[in-house]
Amino acid sequence: MKKVVLASLLAYVVTVSGVSFAFAQTPVQLGSQPAGVQMADAEYTVYINATNQTDPKAKAAAIEDYLTKYPQSSVKLNTLVLLMAAYSAIPNNDKTLDAADRILQLDPTNAQALYGEAMIRKAGADALTDAAAKQAALDAAASFAQKALTAHKPDTMTDDAFKQFQASSAPSYYSIIAYAAYNKKDNATAIDTYKKEIAAVPPVATQTPGPVLQDIYYLAVSYYQSTPPDLLSCAFYGSRVAAFAPDSMKSQYAPLAKWCYKKYHDGDDGYDAFMATAKANLNPPDGLFASIKPGLTPAEKIHGIISTTPDLATLAIPDKEMVFQYGSPEDAAKVWDTIKGKSVQIPGALVVESSPTVLKVAISDDSVQNKTADFTFNMAPPETIEEPGEKATPTQKLAYKKAVAEAAKKADAIAAATAVGKTVTLTGTYDSFTANPIQIIMKDGEVILAKPAAAKPAAKAAPAHHAAPARHK
Repeated sequence: MKKVVLASLLAYVVTVSGVSFAFAQTPVQLGSQPAGVQMADAEYTVYINATNQTDPKAKAAAIEDYLTKYPQSSVKLNTLVLLMAAYSAIPNNDKTLDAADRILQLDPTNAQALYGEAMIRKAGADALTDAAAKQAALDAAASFAQKALTAHKPDTMTDDAFKQFQASSAPSYYSIIAYAAYNKKDNATAIDTYKKEIAAVPPVATQTPGPVLQDIYYLAVSYYQSTPPDLLSCAFYGSRVAAFAPDSMKSQYAPLAKWCYKKYHDGDDGYDAFMATAKANLNPPDGLFASIKPGLTPAEKIHGIISTTPDLATLAIPDKEMVFQYGSPEDAAKVWDTIKGKSVQIPGALVVESSPTVLKVAISDDSVQNKTADFTFNMAPPETIEEPGEKATPTQKLAYKKAVAEAAKKADAIAAATAVGKTVTLTGTYDSFTANPIQIIMKDGEVILAKPAAAKPAAKAAPAHHAAPARHK
């Protein structure tokens, strides 16, 4: 019989091929040297040969051989942890996960195995495209992450090593749990858990492009998606992300923050100072939100619009929509009567739904931000091309073929220009509207295709658009 001193349980951190984890970059010493275990000479030889391998593939194969020969090994649990680490170092995510499963069969609250399960399952979920399968995989990863937060300390790990491991892993667990909630719009859980994540990381992680800063953006979106939306919290955390995002990404992150601020305040005055505060503070300082004046109520805005606009037909589309949604029936009718039956050209329409006969598009800032349609264009039918008769001349037949080819080419161009997510210029005639949710129905819709480079047309005068009047203290 020989005495085996269990190998240190490695600086075990799961490395998933192609995926970077913020807190899996620096190895954490997890093991210690516990009391020796008595082992028969024959088993000892196989065990030492397996655990002393330096090549991860060779080590994994040798450990598997050892566990096959000695399935009731007294060091089976610790050997499986070494196996999991070897597969992780190859890396082979499927085998790492399998080893973690085997560990949890013996020890359901094993910290290292739960870490591996959570990380690898989250990476696998990220690669899925089917929405239902993705959410199921995210929920599974979150379940392991939740268990990992309260995992027990392995016998082979010192108190200090375990505390270090849990402290460095916890932010990743919070991130996984929060994203699973975020993806299914469980905004309350997402907000609570993202806040725990950013409280658990070093401050520099919240100021550096990477996964934590990305999660702060998801936190901002979660505030925006809440019912009712918390616009100032959205603006604050979104501004912090925009402040620290690389220049190449600022245009992606900045709009949400400023939009939430303007939506609450009815203007962007004071936003630069607000953003500077967000950059200097991880969380909103006391009194910051109270210092931001809310904008006018819809009723106050409508009263100002109706009373200060001589020609209601010149109102900008967002102002018209506000009157239709929140104004009195009399005010709504008054505005509608100025545009009903009139044709208009609308540039910059964001396509939300598309078919050859109906286009649903977002026009107002709110609709564009939410990617919801506020206009429906019932498209005019394409021009009929009359087929030439039997007595048609060759010239007439050729003209017909040319017209058909041009019509097909135009249809293809329109289909490309009106794909979901594209912005397009449309013309149509005001036909009707519904107030809640707001939907303006247009008839005789047509797509204005971009023409080859030519002289730019004269700019049209912008419609009247009313900023909310400032409140006086």
